[in-house]
Amino acid sequence: MSASRKIAFIGLGIMGSPMAANLVKAGHHVTGYNLEQSAIDALVAAGGHGAASIADAVKDAEVVITMVPADPHVLQVILGEGGVLENAQPGTLVIDMSSITPQTSIKVAAAAKEKGVRTIDAPVSGGEAGAVEAVLSIMVGADSADDFAEAKPLFDALGTTVVHVGPAGAGQTVKAANQLIVAVNIQVLAEAVVFLENAGVDLTAALDVLGGGLAGSTVLNRKKANMLNREFAPGFRIDLHHKDMGIVTDAARAVGAALPVGAVVAQLVASARANGDGSLDHSALLRGVERLSGRPVA
Repeated sequence: MSASRKIAFIGLGIMGSPMAANLVKAGHHVTGYNLEQSAIDALVAAGGHGAASIADAVKDAEVVITMVPADPHVLQVILGEGGVLENAQPGTLVIDMSSITPQTSIKVAAAAKEKGVRTIDAPVSGGEAGAVEAVLSIMVGADSADDFAEAKPLFDALGTTVVHVGPAGAGQTVKAANQLIVAVNIQVLAEAVVFLENAGVDLTAALDVLGGGLAGSTVLNRKKANMLNREFAPGFRIDLHHKDMGIVTDAARAVGAALPVGAVVAQLVASARANGDGSLDHSALLRGVERLSGRPVA
């Protein structure tokens, strides 16, 4: 086991809560802060510690991990009044594992550097199940190879694929590509499901055989039960994937890359949200295909 570190974990949501618990299991001293007290209580029950504020969580931390929904939250938590940079000691390693724009990660890195604080952007893929099972894929942007090496034992407690993909902001660029691929995969899986059902085929059998061939994917494995059972409790909300499709669309435009299929799927994600599905799992893109196919959607 790696040496125990004093970690502050800010953001104990669907992803952050099991991630913080896995760091506790790995032998680290984890102090968590979240806007909802119930999430802090859950971490304490798992062997961690609770804090009354961000300042309280980070004051003695060697490492600060943030896992919050979007850019405004990262800016508030890290750069804002009472935030991480106001309270972290010089030399602290701040690891932002949220999914945000590369530009925000670069801005955070520059502000932290002025305070003598080191930063890494390390967004993840794998959803709630991947967080719970500690099998996340973690794409890491870090200017310093030494900082990455220091963080690597912590990442190994959270995921099974950990790759340093480039300097500050690079992790977010790779995560944007991940979200593009996942959204397109879910959309086309949803289209196949409606097609198969309309054709009267045994859907369970069909998805089993498709999963064993070239059409097989992690998306099919992870999301087929949601689609078969029409159960869309959020592992990753459509609201968040809508945010991510905005990130990848903007980032691709900035580098002159065309996303013709991605642009269509971004609009279908937006449509799902407009139809009231934003709080559902992204596998609920199936409901949009059902609407387009003239089916009643409960």
